[in-house]
Amino acid sequence: MADESVENDQSAPETLPLSKRAQKRLVKQKHQEEKKAARKAAEKERRRLDLERRRREWEAELAAAPDEGERTRLVESRRAVRRERVEKRAGEREARIGRLRAAAGCGGQRIAVDLDFAGLMTPAELSSLAQQIMYCYSVNGRCASPVHLWLTGCYGDIEAQLKKVPGFDKWIIERENRPYIEALQDEKANMVYLTADAETVVDELDPKKIYIIGGLVDRNRWKGITMKKATDQGIQSARLPITTYLKMSSSQVLTVNQVFEILLKFLETKDWKTAFFKVIPPRKISESEGVAAAAADDKGDDKEDGEDEEGDIGDREEGDIGGDGEKGDVGGDDEGDVGDDGGGDVGDEIERKRQRTEQSIGA
Repeated sequence: MADESVENDQSAPETLPLSKRAQKRLVKQKHQEEKKAARKAAEKERRRLDLERRRREWEAELAAAPDEGERTRLVESRRAVRRERVEKRAGEREARIGRLRAAAGCGGQRIAVDLDFAGLMTPAELSSLAQQIMYCYSVNGRCASPVHLWLTGCYGDIEAQLKKVPGFDKWIIERENRPYIEALQDEKANMVYLTADAETVVDELDPKKIYIIGGLVDRNRWKGITMKKATDQGIQSARLPITTYLKMSSSQVLTVNQVFEILLKFLETKDWKTAFFKVIPPRKISESEGVAAAAADDKGDDKEDGEDEEGDIGDREEGDIGGDGEKGDVGGDDEGDVGDDGGGDVGDEIERKRQRTEQSIGA
């Protein structure tokens, strides 16, 4: 038995000490997680205090009413405002559904997210990827001319993560549990894998092509894996013309939702530079480039403040859109107005979160 114990001890792998770089990375990651938790707690407390303030104001308004008839009028007026808001949301939702169905049925630009890398990711990374895809779906629905979005290799752990998203089963997208190379085998000649390692640069988006985005959140553990996959499968690969229009202060690797929104912006504007500066977070752009872009925006772009930070929502905390928001805890403008639109419309919830994020950025 003693010999067996010695053998087991000898066969057990030794734990190697972490390098200084790895230790710094862990410290930085822990610091970011603490900041993220503090930010969420502060936002939740802000919402709670805001709800309490509005409730007190409403009670004071009712109490100040001179008679029962005036109180009844105030209540009816409040209900009418709520009904109007609900009807407006319903109309916007129907319009969004109509646009998405038209894109799927009338040959909209096809973009596929390759989810076949799920086995290479940790549970936290899978959760981040699911939230990035959630943002892709939301921004596609808000777009005036949405694309035909595919999720391929959607099975197992990543499917389980996506099913946690409210309303996922009602999304108007193409879901395939097979890899894209099987699900779209007749379209192999039209497939283009978008990867930062490709030599070919995308100049225009061809409506006949299917552009594939690698669904991978890996913190740079699997460098070159998407390029290798495209090469092994014998399909085309290409990269976005980022270096043609701006200088990155760090890696050119972007999150899934950023790449997706850049493609949407380009389809809308036909201008790569505009698409990049509207989506890529300013912290990833070289300072001189960022100053030049800001000057250009001041001259001719009167878009609402913070719009160029939109794509940073998914990237800021590895795709932390929706975060730990509680169902019905977002967007209740009045007492008792929680979940007016059914609680299952992820697009509305993300849009409200995006607006709050833009307001905090502008502040």
